[in-house]
Amino acid sequence: MAQFQYPCPDCRTTTNLHTPDCRFDGTPWTDIEAAYIDILSTLAQGAKREGRLREESPGRWDRLHSATLSRLRHDQRVRETPGGALELLTPVAFKEQIAVPSQEPLGLIYEEGSVPGCHDHAVFALIAYYEMVGLSWSETREYVTDWLRESGTWNRGGFEEATPEAVVDNKRHVYVRGYGWRQAAEEAAAVIKRRK
Repeated sequence: MAQFQYPCPDCRTTTNLHTPDCRFDGTPWTDIEAAYIDILSTLAQGAKREGRLREESPGRWDRLHSATLSRLRHDQRVRETPGGALELLTPVAFKEQIAVPSQEPLGLIYEEGSVPGCHDHAVFALIAYYEMVGLSWSETREYVTDWLRESGTWNRGGFEEATPEAVVDNKRHVYVRGYGWRQAAEEAAAVIKRRK
């Protein structure tokens, strides 16, 4: 099941080591966690409009809370209902929501599949994405292996490994080290677009 680690709402670190340009560098980690807990505990009681969420939040609402809410929305942990309220996604709903990446260029890679010449970057990007959204290694492995088969990527060839599982297993270091996905995705998408 997807895990959650209270990432910094600006630089996404899950430690006290922020990027140099992070707006929250120097903010005590307990304050970052408290902002998440204020929002999540309030939304766990039911969907609320943003104004009501601000009022009912146990802690004083500040710029850290606003940034945290933006991060939760961006990471698809919180969504807006048709009536305009904010609701917290259940773990099952969250997993369904993030199963198919929609952010470009990941969406292109996922929908089109990879082509020889960019397999390494495409697999790297998908593994990094699933790690970033909090899936376990076994879930990530299953999703990427299924994608290799279902997208037609495996059938296009160009792999040294004998099975899709071996391709994914050879990239486990991407998951373990928590690499970002954007650069690899952009490079893979450029190759895919050229081959269309």
